[in-house]
Amino acid sequence: MLKVSVTSTSSVQSPQGFVKNSTYGLDKQSFFVFWPSPASRKSRSSIQCSVQFRPCIDIHKGKVKQIVGSTLQDLKADGSNPVTNFESDKSAADFANLYKEDGLTGGHVIMLGADPLSKAAALEALHAYPGGLQVGGGINSDNCLSYIEEGASHVIVTSEGEYAVVTDRWQNFSDVTLNAEVLQFLANFADEFLVHGVDVEGKKLGIDEELVALLGKHSPIPVTYAGGVTEMADLERIKMAGLGRVDVTVGSALDIFGRNLPYKDVVAWHAQ
Repeated sequence: MLKVSVTSTSSVQSPQGFVKNSTYGLDKQSFFVFWPSPASRKSRSSIQCSVQFRPCIDIHKGKVKQIVGSTLQDLKADGSNPVTNFESDKSAADFANLYKEDGLTGGHVIMLGADPLSKAAALEALHAYPGGLQVGGGINSDNCLSYIEEGASHVIVTSEGEYAVVTDRWQNFSDVTLNAEVLQFLANFADEFLVHGVDVEGKKLGIDEELVALLGKHSPIPVTYAGGVTEMADLERIKMAGLGRVDVTVGSALDIFGRNLPYKDVVAWHAQ
């Protein structure tokens, strides 16, 4: 069964009533629901048919890395480390400043672990680009507002919820399969979706066009796809398969992350 990770991106208005404990009936798993503000609901009512590049900053143990997501675990039995495609000598704040200079918005900072070094690096990125980045990884009702106060535009929460939705850094299968009904249900509690095609994430295997097509056809709110982009042609494939309604994140393939796809070319494509 193919794996997909769905995260819901939501804005938080105030300390009072910004979070609601709920039970997701489809898999009977408890998770936190962040209610979008009225302004957010109004702005998302119509999805423009254009495709944007959403940059990313993935942080593991305080370092900006590109990791094959399916290999990431807290502790492996054999003591091995996750497969790392790239580790940067630049800080998370450096990448945040780069994205700010290039006018890129809606990017995400993901903490691949709850360690203090990763949190500190994430906060540095948020401080470098206030209001320009979303943040995810270990977000819950106790800490979500603090990230908004530190400069995040949105917080990202994992949805516990034929593509099987996986959780806990893509290690655990849920009972939820991704379809039109699930997307419609989750859209009631989010501003937008970030969907990772885990089977192709970080593996340079090309994009999952079937997944992109599903998102383009059925997502009622803005959605960003991540996974498998290796060349400029993949961006056009996403535009076509997603009916011009699916944004894209590119990570491991970029030259700023040690590979060959020119970051500047992607930014130029974004600006077309």
